[in-house]
Amino acid sequence: MKKYFGVHLEFDKAKVDSIIQTTIAEGGKGYVCSVESNNMATGNRSAAFMNVLNNALVNICDGSMLAMILGTVHGKKLKPYVGADLFTNYVHMCRYKQFFLGNTREVLDGLRANLSKVDPAIASMPFEELPFRKVEDFDYKGIAEMINKEQPDIIWVSLGAPKQEEFMYRLLPYLDRGVMFGFGAIFNFNAGAGPVKRAPKLMLKLKSEWLYRAFEQPKKNIPRYWNFVKQLPKLVLIEHKQLKNNKV
Repeated sequence: MKKYFGVHLEFDKAKVDSIIQTTIAEGGKGYVCSVESNNMATGNRSAAFMNVLNNALVNICDGSMLAMILGTVHGKKLKPYVGADLFTNYVHMCRYKQFFLGNTREVLDGLRANLSKVDPAIASMPFEELPFRKVEDFDYKGIAEMINKEQPDIIWVSLGAPKQEEFMYRLLPYLDRGVMFGFGAIFNFNAGAGPVKRAPKLMLKLKSEWLYRAFEQPKKNIPRYWNFVKQLPKLVLIEHKQLKNNKV
């Protein structure tokens, strides 16, 4: 993976899928981060969180606007691998044993009902809530024991960014196997429950899902976007300097 604004990202979808599927086939373990402007901004404010991102098995760019900015800086045409699409792709494969972790019971029940229509085997897979607490206060050994009993290929984690990324990083040493994905609101998108919905198809086509999310949860998302915008000039300047130095 190449670094973009300090974060390892893989834009080749085939390579992303190859890394994930090879790890599962070989009984390995790791986690995948869905990097958008909030994670990017958090990583560039916190060395500890940047370490979390850069220790992932692979990271995807989850945002058309972020991909466009990075593509402009690097003089490339970069396309995102949206987390919601990756989630749908892997559920529709109907070949992996999965574990769904986090969010609320209402959302988990809706998610089980809807995904079971795609893959009937999902009806008997685990859907487990987590207690609301700080990321450092989870019983990682106990959570891992619960997961290891099931021996899943995939563990979907929905705690919201950046908490879910830190959670996966801390949980990884206790797991026997399996690939974790920190995909937050994607549970809500697919559950038909809860206040968070995916943007209408027209906004997805216009690559403006970020705008929909901003107005959907303004108190949460607008400050996140603003934190990234404030950092952007400095990030672009540093990136240009690094690119220039690499050519020398």
